[in-house]
Amino acid sequence: MQIDLSNPENLTLEAVRQLIASASDDEHTQLRVTRAGIAYISSGKAVGGFDVEGLLFRLETWAKGAGYVGIVAASDEVWVMQIFNALKQNWPKPSSDYIDIY
Repeated sequence: MQIDLSNPENLTLEAVRQLIASASDDEHTQLRVTRAGIAYISSGKAVGGFDVEGLLFRLETWAKGAGYVGIVAASDEVWVMQIFNALKQNWPKPSSDYIDIY
């Protein structure tokens, strides 16, 4: 799952909820946004400072098993709003290429 931020109508709470729900909490994950505006959640070896070419910004890495992604995380209204706001505030001009306060 991904969200195309280049179309402002695509950034909705429901889209963010679906994005969070689509990822597995069984491995480390990271929300990333490409320079073209595609928001997605990476996992496995593509987290942290790895494979960052082409990214506009990324959020901190979310540790596996910590409940940042998956169905339960997607049902947390405060968390979904927090990620929605992080995307909204940083697209298309992020405060940094690495965002750990949001």
